[in-house]
Amino acid sequence: MTDPGLAGSRPIDLDAEGRNSRAGPRMRFRASRLGRLIIGLNLLGLLVLIVGALILNEFSKGLIDSRLDSLTTQVELIADVIIKGATDPQPEMNTDEARQILQFLDIPRSERVRLYDAQGRLIADTDVIADKVMERPVGPAHKAGQTAMVWPWSAYVGEAARQARAHAQETQEVRAALSGRIVRGQRMSETGGRLVSVSIPIQRVKAVLGVLTIESGDVDQIVIAQRAALTPFILIAVGTMLGSSLLLNTLVAEPVRRLSRAADSVRLSRARAISLPDISEREDEVGDLARSLESMTSTLSARMDAIERFAADVSHEIKNPLTSMRSALETFDLAPPGSPVRDRLLAILNQDVRRLDRLITDISNASRMDAELSRESPRPLDLGRFLADICALYPVRKPEDVGVALSPDEFPKPLLAAGREGPLGQVFRNLIDNARSFSPPGGEVRIRLSLDRSDGARFVTVLVEDDGPGIPPENLETVFQRFYTSRPKGHAPGGAAFGGHSGLGLAIARQIVEAHGGRLQAENRVGPAGEVQGARFTVLLPAVGAS
Repeated sequence: MTDPGLAGSRPIDLDAEGRNSRAGPRMRFRASRLGRLIIGLNLLGLLVLIVGALILNEFSKGLIDSRLDSLTTQVELIADVIIKGATDPQPEMNTDEARQILQFLDIPRSERVRLYDAQGRLIADTDVIADKVMERPVGPAHKAGQTAMVWPWSAYVGEAARQARAHAQETQEVRAALSGRIVRGQRMSETGGRLVSVSIPIQRVKAVLGVLTIESGDVDQIVIAQRAALTPFILIAVGTMLGSSLLLNTLVAEPVRRLSRAADSVRLSRARAISLPDISEREDEVGDLARSLESMTSTLSARMDAIERFAADVSHEIKNPLTSMRSALETFDLAPPGSPVRDRLLAILNQDVRRLDRLITDISNASRMDAELSRESPRPLDLGRFLADICALYPVRKPEDVGVALSPDEFPKPLLAAGREGPLGQVFRNLIDNARSFSPPGGEVRIRLSLDRSDGARFVTVLVEDDGPGIPPENLETVFQRFYTSRPKGHAPGGAAFGGHSGLGLAIARQIVEAHGGRLQAENRVGPAGEVQGARFTVLLPAVGAS
């Protein structure tokens, strides 16, 4: 069953976006510290890789451009030497002298210079002139008597295709240079590597006498060396990512696992609380989660304790009329038939049955209260019209009836409060019924409505006043406890006999009001001479709408 007196327990307040409003503005509006840490660590590792890739790309591009400029300068100088020393004004190029010029030049081993005539035929090649030897890996040596492994046909075909493709690109470059323009670019070597080459026409006036080509194949080696130089960047990036992963595991995954294990221990060991002080002190989302779990388990523990007390009180309250009924039944058989004793015992049994029925009805209403509060969403209510409809349920038909009056009857503008019609209607009916039960015959219960401010907030205040004997000062809070009833001796106004009240009405009313974010309190009305003129119950509900 649901305890109607749990409104005093401290619930977790959520704002409009479902966040914990008790965390305060600093927790709600500041940026996520844990989120910044996760983003920063991951971006740091990514930044290392991006910087390394940018450096490599810029270096490769700059290296190729630099090599092309250098080769262009070299080939222009060599072409000028050949034009001046190996051409005639006819015009005509002396191939022997051009070959000797190339032989005398100091060409680096990483570069290769070729000279072609006007028909595109190769005249001179510095690799041939310098007797360079092409190095290729060979297979392992075979033992004596073992047949040497024949070069695979597929490998031979692949090598021949590469050589043919390289020769075709070279021929295309020479033909383009024979048209009288300088050709710069990259092409494939016979071994499948990358070559940077420049081809320049050898011209005497406007006649193209040949083509001089210079190429360099050391670009790939330089890029490979630079990629090897990027190894520290890669290792740093990997280390950073590993470190960030370990840190995130320590800061996020492990605390969440600890919270999960603690929650499982609460479930398995039927504990009433969860406590992880080292996590709950953190000022991030994990700390928020730990504090929320602690608050949730504390609230559930308080609710379970209250339910146990409520069950014990219910058992005690039900036993009272049952004990009285059992005693009456045991005595009933001993009383002579038709005697006044039997009539008195029957009256006691009838009274206890009504008392038990009233008690069970109120307990049932209290147990359904939480479900009713969660089933319906609050909406703005015009409390003036709402209370007028409730007051209409209490007509005065006989002179001894206690009337209910709403003062004033009209308001200049509606006083709106956010609430649920059903539960709030039960609050005001409980307060009116309680006030009528203490009012003298022919008296009146007065309801006053106003708009007030308290602690900077706007509240709609509803006062329910009676002309009864009042409430003892020491019981101004006790009256809101469940199953509490206190009435003057011999006081049974309004026809309310003993047992007609279960003592749950005011407890349920306070629970509903506090669930709406309001307050319910009791006080005595005091006259000019200090005498008690009656009781007053004050209901404060948060106002909505324009002030």
